[in-house]
Amino acid sequence: MPDETTAVQLQTATAVEEESQVIVFCHYRATGPDQLIRIWSTTVLLDRSSAHESKLLFTDNVAVAPQWMHVPNGSTARFTLIFSGLPRSCTSFDLIERIPEPGGFEVRNIGRNKTDVYEVEFL
Repeated sequence: MPDETTAVQLQTATAVEEESQVIVFCHYRATGPDQLIRIWSTTVLLDRSSAHESKLLFTDNVAVAPQWMHVPNGSTARFTLIFSGLPRSCTSFDLIERIPEPGGFEVRNIGRNKTDVYEVEFL
């Protein structure tokens, strides 16, 4: 049976893992006139080796559905998405915007790193 110090360390490690977050810096380049973008709250990170889904917790500098954000032709929208943490065993994941229409944001097979901070480009 673990001693009291070991039990506290285990609880702390579990709490840190449960409270971890994944930060994704996103870039969307408008290649035509009247580009409109938004992010749905149903956007998730999917661990490629388990059934784990990290939920979207926070967005910055992007419209959230049902609102839209205009991105002028030739410019790049830069925005940030923050998700709940991935399991320690995760080595790669997908960013999937689950929406009831075509055209959702999607980036597949993102390699996991030690910082859990990523940059992605939506084409």
